[in-house]
Amino acid sequence: MRHAACLAFALLLAGCAATPPPIETITGKPIPDDQVKQTILTLALTEWANFGKQRVYQEDGVEVIKPVGVWEDDRKGSVLVAKYWKLLDPDSQLTGYDCEDPWSAVFISYVMRMAGAGNRFPYSETHSDYINAARRHGLGLEPGIAIAAERIEAYAPQRGDLVCYWRGRQPILYDELPAGRFAGHCDIVVGIRPSELEVIGGNVENAVAMRHIPATSDDHLAGPDGIVLDPDHPYFVVLRVEYLR
Repeated sequence: MRHAACLAFALLLAGCAATPPPIETITGKPIPDDQVKQTILTLALTEWANFGKQRVYQEDGVEVIKPVGVWEDDRKGSVLVAKYWKLLDPDSQLTGYDCEDPWSAVFISYVMRMAGAGNRFPYSETHSDYINAARRHGLGLEPGIAIAAERIEAYAPQRGDLVCYWRGRQPILYDELPAGRFAGHCDIVVGIRPSELEVIGGNVENAVAMRHIPATSDDHLAGPDGIVLDPDHPYFVVLRVEYLR
């Protein structure tokens, strides 16, 4: 019954929504270069608020969520996730009810496009696509984009940058980039506190949620030895967003 209801809702949503025109900004007008960074932050915080401002904490090795807000397969959450998919692919009928379809990279793509990144961000439903593109950009192999891959021990993330970790059984190292398609996850840095970064990501505990990541005293994800401070997530690259059009 639940599957039938989910399918019916997805078809209803698809039938009611016309194919949207290409959208570059939240205002319908070009966003100046010096405002793109702030727009990324505003959008990430707005979508986080739409999901109930959930924060994910580690307590005794277990992830705890405070407060409990909206989930991807709630009616409201499903509509929000469908919005992210539609901007990436106007023909998509996916919603938050389609829980087996990861949407964390779709969320990043949504924020970047709506913030005015234009054609200088490689939008994708897979994080590795734009991680690899950022590394190729740094190597001079892909000059047309506006993100550059940085080593976590050498570059301190700024608000609006992306921090990324690999997932699965196969470790990915910075020196291996570009590395083809691999499982990963990226979050947007929205706050910098003493020895801690606040980041927002999509499909985090089935929502848009905030995590608190340990950092060095000078805001790096790793010390000079390259050892990551976060014991739970193997961060290996920062994507510096250059905010150029």
